[in-house]
Amino acid sequence: MSKRDYYEVLGVQKNASEDELKKSYRRLAMKHHPDRNPDSADAEEKFKEAKEAYEILSDPQKRAAYDQFGHAGVDASMGGGGGGGFGGGFDFGDIFESVFGGGGRNGGAGGNRVYRGSDLRYDLTITLEEAVNGTDVKIRIPTQVECETCHGSGAKPGTSPVTCSHCGGAGQVRMTSGFFSVQQTCPYCRGVGKIVETPCPTCHGAGRTKDTKTLSVKVPAGVDTGDRIRLSGEGEAGVNGGPSGDLYVQINVRQHPIFTREGSNLFCEVPISIVTAALGGELEAPTLDGRVMLKIPPGTQTGQTFRIRGKGVKPVRGGSVGDLHCRVMIETPVSLTSRQKELLEEFGKTLESNHHRPQETSWLDRVKKFFDDMKL
Repeated sequence: MSKRDYYEVLGVQKNASEDELKKSYRRLAMKHHPDRNPDSADAEEKFKEAKEAYEILSDPQKRAAYDQFGHAGVDASMGGGGGGGFGGGFDFGDIFESVFGGGGRNGGAGGNRVYRGSDLRYDLTITLEEAVNGTDVKIRIPTQVECETCHGSGAKPGTSPVTCSHCGGAGQVRMTSGFFSVQQTCPYCRGVGKIVETPCPTCHGAGRTKDTKTLSVKVPAGVDTGDRIRLSGEGEAGVNGGPSGDLYVQINVRQHPIFTREGSNLFCEVPISIVTAALGGELEAPTLDGRVMLKIPPGTQTGQTFRIRGKGVKPVRGGSVGDLHCRVMIETPVSLTSRQKELLEEFGKTLESNHHRPQETSWLDRVKKFFDDMKL
């Protein structure tokens, strides 16, 4: 089967520049890559075809031979000397990296590769008062710090790490199987590019040691459960002199015995006697910064809510202060004496009028209608 013209495969003119070739190949490789078209044999063939065309036309010598002799100038099976196609030690990984980026076989950094330290998380539980008003807390965290003996190199003082012979200092090795070539972290040096032959007696070659440090955390006013405080550079130490990671303090607000919080508002339940509910009165209501007098109007019902403005929380991200919502709960008397029972019975007889029991009367009317509808 005859091969298509390489310029036609890439969709470019014969005078196309190197950038135009690369741009066209990148587009075709992304479109027809086998990973994106796992069930399409046609896509795989087009992918191979584009790869072969770019391998030839991106090499000035092979391109010149192709322009003069066509496929015969680059196909060894046709007597040419180009070693094109997929023979002659062709490595797709090298071409793919040259088009899509990457450091090539040596990774660019070699033995000087550094790694940022890991981020850490600390779960901090505080009270509602501390969350609303803000606080300063000291915490102790386990971490990895740079070894003071070898200063992070992992090698015994007076010695130095040597270049890894398996990856040549690249930190990565290439595994080739048939058509595909995969680059992976070198299993011998673990991506560092160097091997410690004489380990440091303190850190045993790790370059870092375990330690515990004490930090002061400033908790801003208004935080809530789920908020995070970032302490830059307070995570684990980096590798080979790399920067340290960050520490994230995760806030959890302990459940309060009186108040619950929803956003910037606080809620609480206030029990009142049946007498106060019927006749009205005043009682002391708690807030996070003291007590306030709460006025209860006559005829107050269970579940009625009274709002006290400005006694909630000022959000940590800005905004107005929330309110305190007091929900009253009418408490039914218990352990009554004989005389108290008599008084209640006498009082109950005076409540025959529906005027005194509007909610009960309304509810009974709805129940009666419900049963009447069922008979229809």
